[in-house]
Amino acid sequence: MESLKPKIAIIGAGNVGSTFAFSLMISGLAREIVLIDKNESLAIGECMDLNHGLSFAHPTKIYAAGFEGCKDADIVVITAGANQKPTETRTDLVQKNVAIFKEIVPAVAKQAKDAILLVVTNPVDILTYVTLKLSGFPANRVIGSGTVLDTARLKYMISDYAKVDPGNIHAYIIGEHGDTELPVWSNATIGGMDIETYCSEYAKQGNAKNELKEIFEKVKNSAYEIIKRKGATNYSIALSLVKITRAILRDENSILPVSTLVTDYYGVSGVCISIPSIVTIHGVAQYVKIDLSVEEQELFKHSANTLKGFIKAIELDL
Repeated sequence: MESLKPKIAIIGAGNVGSTFAFSLMISGLAREIVLIDKNESLAIGECMDLNHGLSFAHPTKIYAAGFEGCKDADIVVITAGANQKPTETRTDLVQKNVAIFKEIVPAVAKQAKDAILLVVTNPVDILTYVTLKLSGFPANRVIGSGTVLDTARLKYMISDYAKVDPGNIHAYIIGEHGDTELPVWSNATIGGMDIETYCSEYAKQGNAKNELKEIFEKVKNSAYEIIKRKGATNYSIALSLVKITRAILRDENSILPVSTLVTDYYGVSGVCISIPSIVTIHGVAQYVKIDLSVEEQELFKHSANTLKGFIKAIELDL
């Protein structure tokens, strides 16, 4: 069977995988979408539901398959794994999901030798590193969704506070997608102005510096809050995956804070971690060394060392 292009394979038909498939169908980016799940009945059911709405969307071939469905895929998106429980941190999931990835990644790599692998499962930075090692792919073709969503959350919350369009806010969250992530306030701007200065001048709601710190804490804890209330996050992560997918398929040269293997980024090497990266049809073309304050450099190194601690614990098993 000849595949249509672009072709996206999604591993995992749970909340995130199925919502991404729906968002992807609406976007019109893919001509072929394959859902792969160990629960074959679930994958078939999701595909049936999606196909029934195709007359309202773009022409797309949507079906369930085994790992052979990854053949000729342009991008394989891995969302499969154990769910994060309300009391669990992302790093609590490490051992469970590494075991799952040992089954998934070699099977995917065998079928999709030229694909870009986009890892979504948490803890995403560690599992991006695991995927890189298990697949044997070059680093540019193994990407984690990283802090793309965290950055979007930050922009939304700042926009709500400052009463300005999120598109006018330029700020990044970098580091681990998790408890040690950090906002880069030192070069964050709104409309070309320093973000703290803008908020002091135009938001005029209390102390801008303190307000921004509180906003970041809400961003960092928002996934836990959502999981506590509805059991999972799915809509915003699906949309962030569409953004990353679009950047790849359309060769956009978009700068996104994806998780990628770094070498000497402020002295950090040998770990997959989120930093602003130029994303193209080849994956991560290069990463951008943005100016970090001394404090931010230390926080970034702390985040990287935290991830390295977990990687060291599982390295021997890879």
